[in-house]
Amino acid sequence: MTRFSKEQSPTSLRRLVREAFEVNGEDFTRLVTQATQLLCKERGKIGNMNIVGKLVEMKPSGQALIVGDLHGDLESLIQILQETNFLEKLQKTANTFLIFMGDYGDRGIHPVEVYYIVLKLKLLFPKQVVLMRGNHEGPEDLLPSPHELPMHFQARFRREETEAYTHVRRMFDQLYSAVLVRDRYLIVHGGLPPQTHTIQDLAYACVSHPNQAFLEDLLWSDPDEAVEETSVSPRGAGKLFGKKVTDRVLGRLGVKILIRGHEPCEEGFRINHDGKVLTLFSRKGTPYFNTYGAYLNVKLSERFENAEQLIPYIHKF
Repeated sequence: MTRFSKEQSPTSLRRLVREAFEVNGEDFTRLVTQATQLLCKERGKIGNMNIVGKLVEMKPSGQALIVGDLHGDLESLIQILQETNFLEKLQKTANTFLIFMGDYGDRGIHPVEVYYIVLKLKLLFPKQVVLMRGNHEGPEDLLPSPHELPMHFQARFRREETEAYTHVRRMFDQLYSAVLVRDRYLIVHGGLPPQTHTIQDLAYACVSHPNQAFLEDLLWSDPDEAVEETSVSPRGAGKLFGKKVTDRVLGRLGVKILIRGHEPCEEGFRINHDGKVLTLFSRKGTPYFNTYGAYLNVKLSERFENAEQLIPYIHKF
């Protein structure tokens, strides 16, 4: 069992972790269903957010903790929440936000526990927690290989595995494809669809899939310094996109910096395309071999022209 530096109240991180280890298949499925129902109802103005399709528009105010890929790494999730004392901040200040950029399961040994905690946080703080969709939460035709989540569910829940996994798959379709902080950031899991003209292209990427590649690019694509426009991705899905695509799409959307996850980084973060792209990877350990994980803790009201200016707000662990 994980050790903790301090208790956080009234919503205790220690208690959430204990519940995550003890939850049975029936209660886990109930939690997933509640979260799915909540996500289905989110539309229009909700606190500081405006929900358009599967895109979250946010005003440039308040503080945001932005977390990249977790991949079943419970230790990293606990460390991030402890270091930032963010559960207490969520309780005390309504203008505080926690944005997860997707990839909650697969590869790590605690996907059930990670899912339990992030979904519980969403239910506890519905106007402050944003759950995004990663490529490991993709539609059936874009699932990664290997997709290990069913195996973990079977080991944990036995006979209740099928129902739990079925409900989680339904929830995937309700997760957000993009977050746009006005005049500041575009936040996605993977990359930029080069054909993007307006936020509606991103908001309704799920609707246009698979006839158009918006959702595939949002979940799977990667920036590349050697590519001008786009190139075939070695992942087998998405594209490699160059600085011209980044400049063009960010310009059309009126934002300065793309924040994304999806790729392991030796230092936990990486900056590409002359400071226009920031990649965050928020877990450590096998099968990835990055020395550090990293997350971003920043005031949304502050204006930055370049991701290099965000380095003081990037925390490595």
